[in-house]
Amino acid sequence: MEDLTSRPAHMAYYFSLAVFNREFAFREISGLHTELEVETIQEGGVNEYEHKLPKQMRHENLVCKRAIVPLNTRLTIWIKSVLEYDFTKPVERNDLKIFLLGADGKPLYIWTCEKAFPVKWNVDPFHSEKNEIAIESLEFAYTTLKRSRK
Repeated sequence: MEDLTSRPAHMAYYFSLAVFNREFAFREISGLHTELEVETIQEGGVNEYEHKLPKQMRHENLVCKRAIVPLNTRLTIWIKSVLEYDFTKPVERNDLKIFLLGADGKPLYIWTCEKAFPVKWNVDPFHSEKNEIAIESLEFAYTTLKRSRK
């Protein structure tokens, strides 16, 4: 049996996102969520239990927050091209990789969001009375989520 008490804690603040073989910095990433949908079937005359059958996997959208950056980055150009899309060509999908990094900067875990594409681009409210960095949120839909250990 593995002794979990001797393992170091992994710090959730040290991470990066990669797409197009380039890493991008974000303030926050959420939506690494997979859920198996279940169908419930009741059997006539049986009141003690229900049958629960697996249906399909469901994933939340991946939400990435960062300071607003110029429009000329490869990531921003891709997002802009999809969200300002005129339906004349297929939506370009790309794999997104989220790396949880160790103290040495090397990946400990990798989450791969396969066949992702942007679905929402949001800018947090501007406040004239607050001295805050302007934050944008990028939201991506994806087909599968795979976690691996590097």
